[in-house]
Amino acid sequence: MLLGMTPDQPGRLPPMRHERLYQKLASHISDFIEAQGLVGGDRLPPERQLAADLGVSRSTLSRALAALETSGRIEVRHGVGALVREPDLGRSGGAGGDGAEPGGDTWQRHVSARPAQEVVAAREAILSGLARAAAVNPQSSLRVAMLAADGRPRSFEHLWRCVRHLADAPLLSELDETLADNAPAPEDSPRLRRALDDVAEAILAGDASAAATACLGMLGP
Repeated sequence: MLLGMTPDQPGRLPPMRHERLYQKLASHISDFIEAQGLVGGDRLPPERQLAADLGVSRSTLSRALAALETSGRIEVRHGVGALVREPDLGRSGGAGGDGAEPGGDTWQRHVSARPAQEVVAAREAILSGLARAAAVNPQSSLRVAMLAADGRPRSFEHLWRCVRHLADAPLLSELDETLADNAPAPEDSPRLRRALDDVAEAILAGDASAAATACLGMLGP
């Protein structure tokens, strides 16, 4: 008889833990750091090279790096890249661990337990903050280079990748990635494309208020 089973009460196997790809990737990168003997201040390969070497998308790699940064294993510096940090033994959890910080399983379970409408509203608020920050980026030429229309329909993924870059707000970007599993991008539609165009045009015009407002309702039905 299995431990915990009684004759009149058959035991049940606990549900399997479904680890997300970015969590597995974060653990793999952490193992790489240990195997290579990298220490605080050492730099990981550039993201483009790292994604190619690992055979994953840049977006998945970004989520894995965000999880590692949240756990204190690396530090991502704009213009420099991902730097290894010495483990902080006083910190609980890790990449995909049990810590309550964004990126940990406890935080993901907390988000998953919230009503879908609440999570969508939270992500739209984050998107509004990113759009507002992008609109006040002082480099107007960079805004034009990244968001000006090129004759093709705008996609949700591409536009927000550009907006996150222009916003230069790592915490907002990390929170957006954390909420994305429970408030995913909407399906392509004329309504979505109009909303994306409104966001892009407001950012190009440097109108932070209009850029933020254009995000409201973007993830809704």
